Amino acid sequence: MISSVRGTVLAVSGTTAVIEVGGVGLAMQVTPRHGLSLRIGSEAFVRTALIVREDDLSLFGFAEAEELEVFDHLRSVTGVGPKSALGVLAVLTPAEVARAVATEDDGAFRAVSGIGPKTAKLIVVSLAGKLLVVPSSAPSRSVAPSVTESVLVALVGLGWPERVAGQAIDEAVATASESDLANTQALLRLALAALGPRARTGSSA
Repeated sequence: MISSVRGTVLAVSGTTAVIEVGGVGLAMQVTPRHGLSLRIGSEAFVRTALIVREDDLSLFGFAEAEELEVFDHLRSVTGVGPKSALGVLAVLTPAEVARAVATEDDGAFRAVSGIGPKTAKLIVVSLAGKLLVVPSSAPSRSVAPSVTESVLVALVGLGWPERVAGQAIDEAVATASESDLANTQALLRLALAALGPRARTGSSA
């Protein structure tokens, strides 16, 4: 069982990342948000789940231990495979999954592509009492993966290195209003503003 890997990020494309460990490149499936946080050429530590089937070995990677725990719980639900479980975590944080289960909000799971009404209800029933609900003192800030991906593509298209663009997006998300987080153009403007000082530094080098 491969429970974690530490190595150099060789490639990141959408929801697939390749990390070199001991001269071997390990391909793994990750959430879009996790993929954006990985920087090619830098070292990464990823918690993993190895899914073994008769004709396939698939590795799924997670940034946090809580994500891996929720992933395993989701896979225990009838009708929820590893790809669907990862899909849930691409939309909901572990805390949001726990709150949805605790409040019997199956609508949160129906919003995930590939999760139908029956499966959503089954997730709530099956995971009741199994997840720790952590109260939050402030509203959670979330941004759709499609928005950050679009901004990243736009910045790279403008000539920014992916690593620098990713850092600017993180800064933009941290300062954006809730409405800006849902608007690609607004988030792009904030990211460009964050890149301003670095652009001047780069041009003077």
